[in-house]
Amino acid sequence: MRAVGIAVFLGLLAGAWSQVASPVLRPDCDSPEVEEAALAAQDYMNSQLTHGYKYALNQIDEVKTIPRPDGGENYVVEMDLLETKCHVLDPTPVANCTVRPRQETKVEADCDVVLSKVGGVLSVVAYKCKSEPESAEDVCLGCPQLVPLNDTSALQLVDASLGRFNRVLDNDTARFALLEVDRLATQPLAGAPQYLAEYAIIETNCTNDDDDNCVPLASPVARKGFCVAAGTPAFTAAVDCALFTNEVVPVDPTLNGTGPVAPPVVPKLQTTHGLKHHHRLSSVNVPAATGLLSESEESQEVVPVVKRQAPMDTLLELPVVPADPLPPAAAPVLQLCPGRKRHF
Repeated sequence: MRAVGIAVFLGLLAGAWSQVASPVLRPDCDSPEVEEAALAAQDYMNSQLTHGYKYALNQIDEVKTIPRPDGGENYVVEMDLLETKCHVLDPTPVANCTVRPRQETKVEADCDVVLSKVGGVLSVVAYKCKSEPESAEDVCLGCPQLVPLNDTSALQLVDASLGRFNRVLDNDTARFALLEVDRLATQPLAGAPQYLAEYAIIETNCTNDDDDNCVPLASPVARKGFCVAAGTPAFTAAVDCALFTNEVVPVDPTLNGTGPVAPPVVPKLQTTHGLKHHHRLSSVNVPAATGLLSESEESQEVVPVVKRQAPMDTLLELPVVPADPLPPAAAPVLQLCPGRKRHF
């Protein structure tokens, strides 16, 4: 009878041990499969933006994989992205886009993403992001300072610079109207402050610069473009407008990145606008995946995370395990995270 009791007790211990030993795995943040998942998430989130600028992957902070009942796996990835200078209407792949430098007030987005991988195909299930611009005062003295999108003086520059662009077009070329203002800033100069403006434009039904009744053409027929202007409300020092086509620009093989990934089919979402400029990222929430994005719902793990910045001698230190009647578990595999920074 005593032997039966001992067997039952050991069985309960074994069951408890199996519950603690979660199947969750933690691959290295810079492993090829994790980078593939992060780039797929980057491209999908960019495909959801309807205003502002594309974002580029900067660093993978944390990752875990969870087996799925259908034989696939879920990726839960924490990643940092940086705003680029490519507008969302620009067909240029984000791998070819220039990341906005710090002196122009960089914008960083911290994102938690859940992806599924079934049959080798990656799909974004849910994500949430928090994005904020860095203070220009923390970067350098005299750097451009962002101003609200309704700043009167800056909007005067937008109107004057767009008029200047339309006046240099050929007589038989359609004129363009303002589509949206994406970024306004001011920079102190001798005499008077200079304003900087970035905005999107759309083709109208007018070819005469003096026509005040121009109507934007319907999308996607209408050509669109993006303008960068500098000057004062009374004088436009420079304006440069690039017109977009519907053609996809091939990825430059000399740059890092795998190019655009076809986004999974999910409902299109609207972007929330920031007060300073369009830097907010939308979010996708699927009830079945909500727990994977919540820190309070984290699964129990047995794999320690090793931060890359830790001294090398600390990477080999493991906690002392007290005597236990259960067989000793295999030594945990150390995970190297966060990953490398691709920009700054």
